[in-house]
Amino acid sequence: MSVTHKHIDQVQTVYFIGIGGIGMSAIARYFASIGKNVSGYDKTETENTKDLKAAGIEVHYTEDVERIPKDADYVVYTPAVPKDHKELVYYQEHGYRVVKRSDILQVITETSFNICVAGTHGKTTTSTMVAHLLRDSGYGCNAFLGGISANYDTNFWSSANNVCVVEADEYDRSFLKLSPDVAVVTAMDADHLDIYGTEENVKEAFREFAGKVKPGGLLLKKFGLERKLAADRTLTYSLQNDSAEIYAANIQMKDGGYNFDAVLQEKTIAGIRLNMGGMHNVENMMAAVAVANSMGIEEEKIKNAVAGFKGVKRRFEYIICREDLVFVDDYAHHPEELKALINGVKSLFPGKRCTLIFQPHLFTRTRDFASAFAEVLGKVDRVILLPVYPARELPIEGVSSSMILENVELEAKALYTKKQLLDWVENNFAVNRDKEFGEVLVIAGAGDIDKLVAPVKQILIK
Repeated sequence: MSVTHKHIDQVQTVYFIGIGGIGMSAIARYFASIGKNVSGYDKTETENTKDLKAAGIEVHYTEDVERIPKDADYVVYTPAVPKDHKELVYYQEHGYRVVKRSDILQVITETSFNICVAGTHGKTTTSTMVAHLLRDSGYGCNAFLGGISANYDTNFWSSANNVCVVEADEYDRSFLKLSPDVAVVTAMDADHLDIYGTEENVKEAFREFAGKVKPGGLLLKKFGLERKLAADRTLTYSLQNDSAEIYAANIQMKDGGYNFDAVLQEKTIAGIRLNMGGMHNVENMMAAVAVANSMGIEEEKIKNAVAGFKGVKRRFEYIICREDLVFVDDYAHHPEELKALINGVKSLFPGKRCTLIFQPHLFTRTRDFASAFAEVLGKVDRVILLPVYPARELPIEGVSSSMILENVELEAKALYTKKQLLDWVENNFAVNRDKEFGEVLVIAGAGDIDKLVAPVKQILIK
């Protein structure tokens, strides 16, 4: 950090620029929970900011230097905030401690036992699973998550036990600020090439992350990730490859979820039930079970906690689950995530026609993976694309959803605006549904496509 470090016990006031972000709001809640003065700015009101205000955290929506606390010990900002943001500029020019989310996580976790879950995908679900297992079993932890846990309807919770479960984000190399006692790496595919430039640079960052594991700590990595990814003690986990030290055996699909046995190094926990879709989530749960087991949590408590896990909002989330109609919402925004999502849907509901509505996220990602997206999307029965969600990016000439659509090898494909999509759901999909074999409708993407979930559901349950 470019400014003097301040220990958490000396911190009284923390201000957040971009407080509504999923990761930022978790940290804001943490500081509020330990009695600090917390407030923040965001550009628009969202469910997240409403929840923060309901919890007593002041949030405003206009850049206003008059409204910001002048006694802030730390000012935390997200990389998505423009460099000329008035409040950010004021704090920078007046010598405040202006830091990124990763810096403040470093401050929070420097005196705790840390379980850090990293990976280009799977980290939100896996970190939420780990945190749930620790909470449900009574072990206890502070959880800083990148998604809303369906069990507790929050992305943060606190505990008297000084253990932190942290979703370790590779974006902007943030995860290199953390000091894990236990680290999990779920995947290291090429992503965020706008930051890293090459796939090799992505891998190098993950190697560095593994190197941050404290002496005597544990690294759990998905089987098949490179040998160079290592710590003092390294174990591999897999869905069902018995060459790994940790894997699931006797997997059976039942009622939209799975029954399986967890094979660990020294024992097998038989008869585990996971009530969520997607075989990749069985694999994610194997990592979480391995973490809980490494912490000494009893088998029965682990089994009960897994059975009670309701998932993460927007991660293979069942919005409607009936015999004739299944409606799933998912955050998938990378070709590998879409592939896992589609495989999960098709294996759980093999007889049903599958329609996927996808909103590409970022112009750079659309450009870099257009052909990979097209290939994966060709595996469903019908595809509808929305325009690219830009997030922090400006448009790139020649890059649009059409780049993907024209290469999807399906006859049933279209590019719609949000309004056109809702019209299509009402006047086509809802009217002409396959009542005999049933339909699966999937909404996927990391942008603002989630705002369509409620209106689509309303049309479908009329």
